[in-house]
Amino acid sequence: MIERLAKRTQGISPFYVMELLRRAKQLEAQGKDIIHMEIGEPDFATPQTIIDAGVNHLKAGDVKYTPAAGLPELREKISEFYQKRYSVAVDKKRIFVTPGASGAFLLALGASLNPSEELLMADPCYPCNSNFVKLFDGKARTIPVDATSRYQLTAARIKQYWTKATKGVLIASPSNPTGTIIAPEHLKQAIHTVNELGGCFYSDEIYHGLVYGKHAPSALEFSNNVFVINSFSKYFGMTGWRVGWLIVPEEFIDATEKLAQNIFIATATHSQYAALAAFEESTLTELEQRRSEFEARRNFLYDALLRLGFEIPIKPDGAFYIYANCSKFTDDSHQFALDLLEAEGVAITPGKDFGTNEAHHYVRFAYTTSIDRMAVAMQRLERFINKG
Repeated sequence: MIERLAKRTQGISPFYVMELLRRAKQLEAQGKDIIHMEIGEPDFATPQTIIDAGVNHLKAGDVKYTPAAGLPELREKISEFYQKRYSVAVDKKRIFVTPGASGAFLLALGASLNPSEELLMADPCYPCNSNFVKLFDGKARTIPVDATSRYQLTAARIKQYWTKATKGVLIASPSNPTGTIIAPEHLKQAIHTVNELGGCFYSDEIYHGLVYGKHAPSALEFSNNVFVINSFSKYFGMTGWRVGWLIVPEEFIDATEKLAQNIFIATATHSQYAALAAFEESTLTELEQRRSEFEARRNFLYDALLRLGFEIPIKPDGAFYIYANCSKFTDDSHQFALDLLEAEGVAITPGKDFGTNEAHHYVRFAYTTSIDRMAVAMQRLERFINKG
């Protein structure tokens, strides 16, 4: 008998937080007040300038396909953005506008990864990254990291774990779930090591812009021989518009364009026109104000969790997450998250969504809600802990 279900789907892990989110929605439907700190989605609305640009394009009525690589004006704007923010020149031919950062990962791996080849990444890390590798019949090899390396891979660890099957390395900075940034010198060394070994370097930079007191270097500051994945979702507040971008080494331009033509045809046209407004000065000013608010939230939540007894070895440098050790209260962070939701209506993400490295001792808090709401969540959390 023919097996109808593709075997590759058996290796794709689910989002455990989605189970928790479904339960949270059920409780809300029953009238219970739920404080959401589980999903990595900013609570701010998309800036009005961006909305207006998208709506105006729709009203004009001429909503046609763009080139597969993206709207030329948007690719040019992204190129200018890298020159202004990072002082690097990026030929717009290397820039591909994609349906979110997920689309960028699909193109990057589709153009470079062969079946059975390995991709090295940190554990903990964002779970979809491993699943993208598995989708292409590659092998995601996760390397345990801890606070001593700021939860980031180092050149030494890359050399230690590199094998004949290794194709490349993925580094996320700022990272999800830890919010840490890799130091510029360490990023430079990691890129140099991968290039020396003849592999591909993939830099997940989707939380760039949401950085507090430090500079998050782009991999492009050290090499053109890198894949850079970014998105309009997080810093620019455009999650539902589904627009991201990918920058590829020059040798991958033609292959990536062929994939984009066949897989996506094009990213949603009105979303691309909306994204053009993301680079207007008034929009960037508003986004910087939001970044400051996220920094204040980080500081509040970090202090509150430490006071309650959670262990947080490193104060996050960016993104909007705190990855906290809850082993003082439980040996099963997944059950801890489920019980907290049922008892107190506070939704957080269990560590098992981000890997296997001490995952049962960790939970992730997203500070994507107001300080006032987080203050209530901390009162509920304290009550929950004390009852336990």
